[in-house]
Amino acid sequence: MLTSTFQRLQAYLDSQVIGQPDLIKQLLIALLADGHILVEGPPGLAKTRAVKVLADCIEGSFHRIQFTPDLLPADLTGTDIFRPETGEFTFQSGPIFNSLLLADEINRAPAKVQAAMLEAMAEKQITAGRETYSLPALFLVMATQNPIEQEGTYPLPEAQLDRFLLQLNVEYPDATSELEILRLNRGEAMGARSVEPVQLTQKEIFAARQEVLNIHMAEEVEHYIIRLTMATREPERYSDQLASWLQLGVSPRATLALDRCARAHAWLSNRDFVTPEDVQQMTYPVLRHRLLLSYEAQAEGIATDTLISQIIEQVACA
Repeated sequence: MLTSTFQRLQAYLDSQVIGQPDLIKQLLIALLADGHILVEGPPGLAKTRAVKVLADCIEGSFHRIQFTPDLLPADLTGTDIFRPETGEFTFQSGPIFNSLLLADEINRAPAKVQAAMLEAMAEKQITAGRETYSLPALFLVMATQNPIEQEGTYPLPEAQLDRFLLQLNVEYPDATSELEILRLNRGEAMGARSVEPVQLTQKEIFAARQEVLNIHMAEEVEHYIIRLTMATREPERYSDQLASWLQLGVSPRATLALDRCARAHAWLSNRDFVTPEDVQQMTYPVLRHRLLLSYEAQAEGIATDTLISQIIEQVACA
């Protein structure tokens, strides 16, 4: 029942955000796995539109924050306001106290703001002054960054990158999708793309998350996940080339993320068990922002996805 609801939601989102099926699917997986997503891609590829359409389908509040170099932590978290009529300070919550948060161009904010994001993403709470405030039970951050323009940006620290469940690289749509976008923008394709909107309650989301956790994962698949993550820490066991490309492997947080995302992928595929293919499909978005390439790999122009492909090829499924 819940699986069919999410599949209908996926179909609706695909009808509203044309040419980005991977982005839509990964958004739903992040929602099911209770994690945050980092989206990297050039401007104009519907990153903002995708999360807005998803927010419209979910019971909960949505807010967009445009990250800039002059942004302060209080602009994000809120601050204590003095009330003259009572002579007391009261906390005025900031935009981060929303269920769905779009952090647009997150790498343009300085270190102090990133530190505030770190606590929110890791612990679902905010500390302001001497008090700590809990964030909503449903809390999803979708952050975007432009991989091309680097002027005026601050690279995200590894500790913060590790707290993103997934990193998704958004590509340009193909010619067929581009034509459909053109016609949809003129209103010519509304009839052909009309799919009934879906409304999800938070109760349904939490119930779906529990179903995802209950998906069966064989012991062999668990060991496969462990071998994949261990290969990033001990690449010399597999090949000298991998060892020369990798400077730093992934943390146990990546193992947990791969487990939950593989389960969510299987659940969305309407299966009650996880296959090695589910794990392989999710290895790229789970690992690509957590691996640190060596200077040698960067000099050779090796992409992180190329390295992940090598790991998948060399690590046995069973």
